[in-house]
Amino acid sequence: MQTFRFRLDLQLFNQEKTEPATPKKRQETRQEGQVAMSQELPAAFILLFIFLSFTMLGDYYAERFLRIFGDLFESWLTYDLTTGNLMPLFSSLLIQLLMIIAPVFIIAVVTALISSYYQVGILLTAKPIMPKLSKINPIAGAKQLVSLRSMVEVLKSILKLIIIGFMVYRSLWGQKDTLLALGHMEPLQIFQFTASITLSLGVKIAALLVVLAIFDYIYQKYEYEKSIKMSKQDIKDEHKKSEGDPLIKGKIREKQRRMAIQRMMQNVPKADVVITNPTHFAVALQYDGSQMDAPVVLAKGMDHLALRIRELAKDSNVMIMENKPLARALYDRAEIGEAIPADLFQAVAEVLAYVYRMKGRVKKA
Repeated sequence: MQTFRFRLDLQLFNQEKTEPATPKKRQETRQEGQVAMSQELPAAFILLFIFLSFTMLGDYYAERFLRIFGDLFESWLTYDLTTGNLMPLFSSLLIQLLMIIAPVFIIAVVTALISSYYQVGILLTAKPIMPKLSKINPIAGAKQLVSLRSMVEVLKSILKLIIIGFMVYRSLWGQKDTLLALGHMEPLQIFQFTASITLSLGVKIAALLVVLAIFDYIYQKYEYEKSIKMSKQDIKDEHKKSEGDPLIKGKIREKQRRMAIQRMMQNVPKADVVITNPTHFAVALQYDGSQMDAPVVLAKGMDHLALRIRELAKDSNVMIMENKPLARALYDRAEIGEAIPADLFQAVAEVLAYVYRMKGRVKKA
């Protein structure tokens, strides 16, 4: 019973997601569109840079607005609208509006691209927007509504409203005397005061939102790392998939080894001599002075494989010679299909010379 409980505890431990995600898992989740990204970070920076642009490009915006309203009150109200001047009138108004909107649009696009690139880099995938039945599952939707992430999002929204409301209250309360005197001011003064306090509040609120967005990004990154954690079993399974099942790989290697042995055995009848130990090692050599610079190892084996080489050599009338030191040296230092080491030339040459004499042939070693 205790052994069973121990195995169960060990299995549960292996299933706990306690290990950091592997590079392969990170790449897969990235392709799925799952990345550590805060949607609030681009929005906060866009708001901040737009208000800063209002501050730095105030003269530009003032000139454009004055031109629009100047043309409206000085010229356009007295126009006789006809089919001939209607399109030029609206074209001029549209161009001037575009000139006002263009800096805001450019700042928004550039800021969004830079902030998104900083968070996730370059990522093009359509998988997050692909339709999935799980997205319309009411049970899963209800779980998301009461999840920890949803609670954190609600708390963030409440915190932002409280902080922003407090900042607006402090700013307006500090200008209460001016606000009470607005009814006695000229229209231009009222406009200047309103623009000043709006820009000041906008920059302060945007800067605060940037700070909150940075903390949100840190939180999103923490949640992302937590969500992609793997168990020890997951890592083992991934390793098996990427490297291959050891059992299958072993079978493949065994099959490859058998095929290599079969090809090697087919070359034994071509050998000039088989040097043996006599029972533990066997090395088959071939030498053709017109085509080879040195004798070549056609086959070699130990124990059972050495016995098969000797039997095949005997059946093929290949001479078998016993030379224990030479057989062991050739087996250890020479590879199949390669020439023998240079320091073994003399010993092998003596063996081949004896073989040739026995066969009644004369070859130059």
